[in-house]
Amino acid sequence: MDRERPVIAVLTSGVALGVHVPGLLLARRLDESGVPVRVDVLERCLPADKRERIPASKRSFHRDFRVALAGQRLSRGNTTALEDDEVERLLREWEADRVDLLVLLSGFWLPAAHRYAARHPGVRIHACHVDSVLSPSFTSAAAGVPAARRAAGTFRDIWLLEEHAGGVARTIPVSPAPPVAWSRRAPRYLVHGGGWGMGTYAGRSQEMSRHGLALDIVVYEPADVTGTDPDGGAGRPIDGHRYFMLDPDWHPWHDTGFPPFGRIRRDGTADFRRGRHHHDAFHLTREATAVVSKPGGGTLMDSLAAATPVVLLEPFGEHEAVNARLWERLGFGISYDAWADSGWSRALLEPLHHNLLRARGRAASYSDLLIEETTR
Repeated sequence: MDRERPVIAVLTSGVALGVHVPGLLLARRLDESGVPVRVDVLERCLPADKRERIPASKRSFHRDFRVALAGQRLSRGNTTALEDDEVERLLREWEADRVDLLVLLSGFWLPAAHRYAARHPGVRIHACHVDSVLSPSFTSAAAGVPAARRAAGTFRDIWLLEEHAGGVARTIPVSPAPPVAWSRRAPRYLVHGGGWGMGTYAGRSQEMSRHGLALDIVVYEPADVTGTDPDGGAGRPIDGHRYFMLDPDWHPWHDTGFPPFGRIRRDGTADFRRGRHHHDAFHLTREATAVVSKPGGGTLMDSLAAATPVVLLEPFGEHEAVNARLWERLGFGISYDAWADSGWSRALLEPLHHNLLRARGRAASYSDLLIEETTR
């Protein structure tokens, strides 16, 4: 890291890959342009007992969407108290790196960010929202913003899904590769439930399978896959579909690389790989006819980057419900029920692809805006 230049700190949270992966993408785009940047993951500052309970919570949320929704409601009153010694250690690291801009993708970082900015009044804070309205971490008890900081112009909200000119105002670039042409896309559908495998995607994938649709299904744990055979061939589809998963032994606070991701073989094993420039799952989004998923902000960012329509499943909370309404209003997505009522029409999805293609070229790059600011 070039210690002669101020550093941008990108602050993510590992409990939501829809927050963490956009942060990694932003850091990677900055690093590729020579801008000094570091990534800090919230959970590294949590008490060890709280951090150790996260995997069990994720399994519970995955297995019962009602539990996930209840947990989200409880998080609004959560202050997510960080270990004071860990926060102080981190602040000293920021001072040593001369961090002058904190980009927060989780509102739970705000107390630590304000503490650092109080010591260094010139420090700027960007609250980078991957959803179209405030997500629970930014409406929690921990997420207040001093009025003086807003008035001084050192705090700024960055809305990636802000509606603008028939599309969204800005995004974080995922890949320089252009979208795959509609005529070259195989009639396959990518089905997932976000990083925690939450929601109704499993039941919907069974329904789609019964109607003969070819699916790429991202599962959360090996038990989610049916039709595996310890003696089966590694390259053949399982039940006519392809299954993928994240490495269940990896957690975002282990490192700041993209999530290990791989295809599940017929014997139930997987070969996990890690993309250097973006998350590996994006390759599936680029090639799919549509993504069938709950409307998380990270999923919608991938949808725009790949010009791949989203078939919208039940949202995880009100912020995702607003995301879904935005994607439908812009002509980028369609509700699952409406698509099913059409007879699973592929033709119905093609105009959505072209709408996304046009909007993709109009969205400003948030990373480019930061690069311009640092090189003036």
